[in-house]
Amino acid sequence: MTDKIKNKYFEGERILYGVKDTQIEGVTFGHGESPLKEAKNIELKDSIFKWKYPLWYDEKVRVENTTFETMSRSGIWYTKDISIKNSALQAPKLFRRASQIKLDHVHFTDAEETMWTCNDIQMRNSQVNGDYFGKDSQNIYLDNVNVVGNYVFDGAKNIEVHNSTFVSKDAFWNCDNVTIYDSTIDGEYLAWNTNNIKFVNCVIESDQGLNYIDHLEIKNSTLLHTDLAFEYVSNINAEINSKVDSVKNPISGNISAPEIGNLIMDPNKIDPSKTKIDCPKIDAKTNKSDQNQIPKD
Repeated sequence: MTDKIKNKYFEGERILYGVKDTQIEGVTFGHGESPLKEAKNIELKDSIFKWKYPLWYDEKVRVENTTFETMSRSGIWYTKDISIKNSALQAPKLFRRASQIKLDHVHFTDAEETMWTCNDIQMRNSQVNGDYFGKDSQNIYLDNVNVVGNYVFDGAKNIEVHNSTFVSKDAFWNCDNVTIYDSTIDGEYLAWNTNNIKFVNCVIESDQGLNYIDHLEIKNSTLLHTDLAFEYVSNINAEINSKVDSVKNPISGNISAPEIGNLIMDPNKIDPSKTKIDCPKIDAKTNKSDQNQIPKD
């Protein structure tokens, strides 16, 4: 770094436009859009962003102990190679069309419509609060991340998750290539319309979860209060270590569980012979489907 800016207060549009090779420490960016637009090779520490669009079209940005306040919305768009550590991210729509993103010990207070259409994301030891996080993004790695908010990762691709928790309705819809290890997922209608999703050592609670999937794998996982599961799922390979409240019309594959409360296999909808059920206790079995249920808005 050739330059250093320390303990300053700035206002005004594009106040440090195009700055390069600079350390920025203890700086507050007040009212004024795009204070660091098109910056390159900068380090930010102990600073505050108060207004809109702080880091657009930037490259090689390192951020630590910094706060993005509520009005710094739409803050990090079209930026490449950015890392943020130990920071409070309070604004919505914070990341869009950005790439090479590394986050560690960050808290998204309002992550509504955040991390959309981004690529190459690594998140560790972080918290996310807000709906529609991660839409249409790809190449995502999460470890020890807690997400509270509906519709997380809708339409995302190539996701690997470890030691994380999701409280989210309609999580992982319309996805491709998802693997989740040692995690907890709580929310209705999990992973509908997804291709190639795998759960290993997970705890899942989901009303009408895991439906309309092609290639679903479950290993050594618990399905708590999960009903009407596996409807129209093809190529399923499920090894479940708990009771499943009900299973409805899987298309093909293998399901192993110690108990199923209600097994629904309607020959007018699917070919029951294409799914092997390995279960020593089935409380009820029917050969016709219930009235089709549609998710609530």
